[in-house]
Amino acid sequence: MTKQVQQLDRVIIRFAGDSGDGMQLTGDRFTQETAAFGNDLSTLPNFPAEIRAPAGTLPGVSSFQLHFADHDILTPGDAPNVLVAMNPAALKANLGDLPRGADLIVNTDEFTKRNLAKVGYAANPVEDDSLAEYRVHALQLTSMTVTALADFDITKKDAERAKNMFALGLLSWLYHRPTEGTIAFLERKFAKKPEIMKANIAAFQAGWSYGETTEAFSTQYEIKPAEHEPGLYRNITGNMALAYGLVAAGVQSGLPIFLGSYPITPASDILHEISKHKKFGVRTFQAEDEIAAVGAALGASFGGSLGVTTTSGPGIALKSETIGLGVATELPLLVIDVQRAGPSTGLPTKTEQADLMQAMYGRNGEAPVPVIAPQSPSDCFDAALEAARIAVKYRTPVILLSDGYLANGSEPWRLPDVAALPKIEPDFAAPSQEDFQPFARDPETLARPWAIPGTAGLEHRIGGLEKADGSGNISYDPANHDKMTRLRQAKVDGIANDIEPLAVDDPSGSARVLVLGWGGTFGAISAAVRLVRKEGRSVAQAHLRHLNPFPANLPEVLRSYDKVIVPEINLGQLGMLLRGRYLVDVIGYNQVRGLPFKAEELQGVIQDVIESE
Repeated sequence: MTKQVQQLDRVIIRFAGDSGDGMQLTGDRFTQETAAFGNDLSTLPNFPAEIRAPAGTLPGVSSFQLHFADHDILTPGDAPNVLVAMNPAALKANLGDLPRGADLIVNTDEFTKRNLAKVGYAANPVEDDSLAEYRVHALQLTSMTVTALADFDITKKDAERAKNMFALGLLSWLYHRPTEGTIAFLERKFAKKPEIMKANIAAFQAGWSYGETTEAFSTQYEIKPAEHEPGLYRNITGNMALAYGLVAAGVQSGLPIFLGSYPITPASDILHEISKHKKFGVRTFQAEDEIAAVGAALGASFGGSLGVTTTSGPGIALKSETIGLGVATELPLLVIDVQRAGPSTGLPTKTEQADLMQAMYGRNGEAPVPVIAPQSPSDCFDAALEAARIAVKYRTPVILLSDGYLANGSEPWRLPDVAALPKIEPDFAAPSQEDFQPFARDPETLARPWAIPGTAGLEHRIGGLEKADGSGNISYDPANHDKMTRLRQAKVDGIANDIEPLAVDDPSGSARVLVLGWGGTFGAISAAVRLVRKEGRSVAQAHLRHLNPFPANLPEVLRSYDKVIVPEINLGQLGMLLRGRYLVDVIGYNQVRGLPFKAEELQGVIQDVIESE
């Protein structure tokens, strides 16, 4: 049977099922094949906070959304064109996001009376008219998988588990995805269980064949590769990009990287990944708690390594005293906070931007630290290098604010020219004939010398008590404390002269409204700005990477526009800082739902502000 092939410019697919249905693996494999095919893409994994929520319940739903296109895209998409629902809970949890006319692929085997009752369905929605506005494909995915694997020497339970591979095969056929990579992946993953490996490959191929032969799908869809700048690309998540950035920072500085970490969602993958790269001089230490992790990292910096610690918001709270010690001792230290929804334990697997004030002020005393935020998964690589540069050059802890969306989301990344990466010079102190002054300062950076312990002639005191200017001896003198406090602040403030001015995207030059963001909101804001401009309206956009200090030209930029909109996934933390520091009455748009912004909602906000001009 000849199938019609329809060309599309973009598609948004969401796989959804129970947390044991393998939706993250299914989505990841579809993503990897899409990246290999050459489409531009953006992903949004969304999974439960519980390790194993009750099967078939709404809290146990896991989903993976992928937006891929033949052109440049910026977000995982607002609403899926295709929803694959493996059970009633997945349908109910995601149906509200599905636009009219979307494709709905439903695993009817799981729509039993018991499963329907678990999520409050009085009747089977597949059998009544409640799904009439969608294109419903009711398939017995579980049964078809079990039938396809009848000849394999595996249990029925193992056969049923392979239904995600059947679904992946069907969707791979439907959207012309390559298959070789997935088959090779399954061969590696189940190499020690050959019968399970063969069964999963067979399920994947059965799903493909079902799409090819059934009359249920009369059309295939094709999305051509996107035009990318020439180079070698790979798909990368934010956590992996951070790990690679840290490795690169070690190579470019010549310093051993020491990562002291305690596992915490959603930062743990950085530890997992960087531990694989010991050949680059990386040492990893999984500590017994957050305090030990940051203490070990600061100790490593004292010894001449570049100390790094990774965590999320709850861990930052525990690390705050040692970060303050890093401020007092003026040693380089990278603190990576992959933000998640709080307070307290909050929503561990959901994203948020609510740690900005904690990063800025969450220590006792006047303890300023630079704060940097990447804007996309691939940008995490460059942000890690920049954080390392500042920490080493200015002898200070630096906090890097990623978030759960960036950490787990992925996009194509053009591999950089390693030879062109910036060098980072540690400039260790060298013995001289003069008395060593451990808190003498570089006149340009105000950084103190970095003296390796055990070096003859560079003996000095270290610790959290206040130091005398220059000599570093313990000092309780009021005037000295005031001076040292101001010097530490001036050192951080001076970094503003060593970073790029804030760039503003204002093509027409006539915009009166500026949208200013930071961190992981970049994609949604940029997509919303594109939509507004497509309608013929003028709007400017700028995005902050450096949050402390702010770029030197920020006050000038803010005062160049009549109105400034600041979208944040918190209750207005950057907005508060801008109002307090620059007396500019910014307009905050704030949501804290554990999810990224949708481009269309931001489009509406921008249009409302423009129309109120």
